[in-house]
Amino acid sequence: MYAIVEIAGQQFKVQKDRKVYVHRIEGEEGSSVSFDRVLLLDNDGSITVGAPAIDGAKVTARIEKHLKGDKVLVFKKKRRKGYQKLNGHRQYLTQITITEIAG
Repeated sequence: MYAIVEIAGQQFKVQKDRKVYVHRIEGEEGSSVSFDRVLLLDNDGSITVGAPAIDGAKVTARIEKHLKGDKVLVFKKKRRKGYQKLNGHRQYLTQITITEIAG
């Protein structure tokens, strides 16, 4: 059983007991969160597609920890002009574990 769910503006394919890294969400470590914007639900070959979301479907997850992602380097250059610029960025992430998919 899996589901396509929208979490913090992005779509993720989730299954029970899987860990997912999402953009930082509110909540303390160890607390439970639920997502009701389920776009697709597959229950052993029986697929339900929402328009745009499925009514009554819900995905429950537990917040494992808050962390920062790997550094992404952004390098800009204009050739023959002597212009170079280097910026770095680390995204704030939350690791969640899917505990239940109810549909």
